[in-house]
Amino acid sequence: MFSVVLVSPRIPANVGNIARLCAATGSPLHLVRPFSFFMDDKSLKRAGLDYWNYVQCHEHNSLEDFERQAANDGRRFWLVSKFGKQKYTEAAFQKDDYLIFGSEEDGLPADFLRRHENRSIQIPMFHPEVRCLNLANSVAIVVYEAIRQTE
Repeated sequence: MFSVVLVSPRIPANVGNIARLCAATGSPLHLVRPFSFFMDDKSLKRAGLDYWNYVQCHEHNSLEDFERQAANDGRRFWLVSKFGKQKYTEAAFQKDDYLIFGSEEDGLPADFLRRHENRSIQIPMFHPEVRCLNLANSVAIVVYEAIRQTE
């Protein structure tokens, strides 16, 4: 199944909601440090409800550590960013892809995005004053599109 990767997430409730989504879809969750909470944070646990036992959760010390590990398994990356080169509906997903999302405040690091720009996607927004969607909503949109394409 698709793996959800969160790079430097900042809001524990978002991560908890995403963990619940991962439990429901069977998607492994990868958390890339630094993040600004502890894994036993109350709001993180509350948002994930009692589904944490159903989440295959992996922690990585840095984006570089994650990239090294991921390079060994030969799976593709899809970087989700407002700077993505194509719409998420135009991507041709495969079941073992990594779906990579940046932090709520900073998005993905610019150098990482440049290195993988041919695999960068965006969720279109239609109001020029709206900068971004909630991270948990973005993950849900892309995960379910990827599932739709591959089922």
